[in-house]
Amino acid sequence: MAHGAPIPMGSKVGNVVYSSGISGVNPQTHDMPPDPDEQAMQLFENIAKFMEIAGGTTDDIVQMTVLLKDDKDRGSINKAWLKMFPDGNNRPARHALTTDVRAGGALFQIELVAVVG
Repeated sequence: MAHGAPIPMGSKVGNVVYSSGISGVNPQTHDMPPDPDEQAMQLFENIAKFMEIAGGTTDDIVQMTVLLKDDKDRGSINKAWLKMFPDGNNRPARHALTTDVRAGGALFQIELVAVVG
């Protein structure tokens, strides 16, 4: 997964993976969907791709930090969250913060920690 910053999208040491901020930018068009629901769905698709590249799946995610530009868009994150993690007994820990999300046009970003097999 490419991006413009001079930092990696993530780091893997042994079987532990940490991501940088993952956004909802479309990797084919490089556009950020303006609709919160579409942007959240793309964000979670990007998370799945990140995990594939890291050698794991979304089942390996143990913790996610959600950065929200505006708390009013939390519902969009929750929809995508429930789609990715439908089992209420098997979800990563999650913490959400409202902050100035700096990725161009991003309403949210997610940073994650995973342990891959």
